[in-house]
Amino acid sequence: MSIDDVVPTATTWTTGRIITKEFPTPTTVRLRMHVEDRLRHWPGQHYLIRLRAPDDYTAQRSYSVASDESDPLLEFLVERLPNGEVSEFLADVAEVGDVLEMRGPIGRWFTWDTRTPALCLVGGTGVVPAISMSRAARHAGTPDLLRVVAVGRSPEELPYDDELHWIGATVAYTRHADGTRVPGPPTPDELLPLLDGVELAYVCGSSRFAGLAESLLVECGMAPEAIRVEQFGATG
Repeated sequence: MSIDDVVPTATTWTTGRIITKEFPTPTTVRLRMHVEDRLRHWPGQHYLIRLRAPDDYTAQRSYSVASDESDPLLEFLVERLPNGEVSEFLADVAEVGDVLEMRGPIGRWFTWDTRTPALCLVGGTGVVPAISMSRAARHAGTPDLLRVVAVGRSPEELPYDDELHWIGATVAYTRHADGTRVPGPPTPDELLPLLDGVELAYVCGSSRFAGLAESLLVECGMAPEAIRVEQFGATG
């Protein structure tokens, strides 16, 4: 079943219960959650997770959804950042069974409809929306319409490394030689064949990565207006 043409956007807060909690890499925590009054989401959308202290002080951060809309649970991958109020709580304090305030799905610009030929150029924890898109593509029966290029320091540090290889993504390690390529970011020669027939490109990662990735796509002939960028800084 393909995704509807109307992108859902939540305007009210609800709650979600942590069902599973795992630590897939040294710096990330993966949460799978049951969300009350859940709306269907498009791949590329995100949720706000809000923490509330006894004195009513609140802190909130946005996290991309890794699951596709057919999954009964919502999946989030959170990078534990030093002095990050929300990420440190989710990694170090939150437990299975805890209920958190949430609002989502949010976002329209960075969504993918599972029907438009697209490429994802993503780095680090920026792989999360690409994972959601690839899962949605498989569910919709259109996996050939999505190509993924993922960049990470090493297999141990790249989130969803096994799944990325399983879906046939091009994986570039910047500090690890895997026997097929020397360490380093993707090159124009690697990227050019993957852009054949592509109508949209999605870039997600740190501010520095996003700038380099967007420049690389333009160098390879991708029109700037066909590139959608989602970036994050040190505060997540």
